[in-house]
Amino acid sequence: MKKNVGDLDSFLRITAGLSMLGIGIRKNCNPLIMLGSMKVAEGITRYCPLLSLMGISTEQRVI
Repeated sequence: MKKNVGDLDSFLRITAGLSMLGIGIRKNCNPLIMLGSMKVAEGITRYCPLLSLMGISTEQRVI
């Protein structure tokens, strides 16, 4: 599995995912909990399946 999520994108996904998880748990909304946990996992693993399907990468390679 090749990384396709950059550093900033990763931090934003983790932050947004944790926010969604908190709101989903507070409101007992299962779809929001699932979406939040998916975003946190994408941020930690730095791999997004949707970006991979579209052939897009937000990771910047520095030589």
